[in-house]
Amino acid sequence: MARGLFSLMVLALALTVVLAADHSPLQDFCVADMSGQVRVNGFACKNPSSVQANDFYFGGMHMRGNTSNAFGSSVTPAFVFQIPGLNTLGISLARLDFAPWGVIPPHTHPRATEILTVLEGQLEVGFVTSNPENRHISKVLKKGDVFVFPVNLIHYQRNIGNTYAAAMVALSSQNPGVITASAVFGANPDISTDILAKAFQVSDDVITDMQLKF
Repeated sequence: MARGLFSLMVLALALTVVLAADHSPLQDFCVADMSGQVRVNGFACKNPSSVQANDFYFGGMHMRGNTSNAFGSSVTPAFVFQIPGLNTLGISLARLDFAPWGVIPPHTHPRATEILTVLEGQLEVGFVTSNPENRHISKVLKKGDVFVFPVNLIHYQRNIGNTYAAAMVALSSQNPGVITASAVFGANPDISTDILAKAFQVSDDVITDMQLKF
């Protein structure tokens, strides 16, 4: 009796795990209809009869991004907004370009794990684990090296050379999203200065200066 009850409990747990997974697509594709008025978790599907090859195509990855900015870096996304055919497929791509010593500042992707491959140059990469450890896990990568950033963890990339560097990243979402410091210091409307001053243990003047930057 006890053994039978245990077996049922294991089966119930297994079914719970299976049901918790994302559902598989129920059709060949669901090309995003960007003009659709229906609000769903993703985009409504374009009529399959009007789907063209260009719905699955993006031709911008051969172009070096503009790194003439304060960070010395550039991100060229190939998300569902650039490739409507990615809708419901749970993947996307981006190209990262770095001027010498350029950096992509600490940020998170709330909906995606990221895997990076260095195309050119050397990059220092890292991420920080969640509380309470907050471990900083980092590594220097060379051309051809691969590194993974787990979903929603704070991570960064930096060119550690005096020459140009580039990488390609794949992400496990059609729309991974990104949260940077601008989410805190550049929120619209502003988060109250006194809240941020207390949170970061600095003066109101420091917070005001940060908000002006973002």
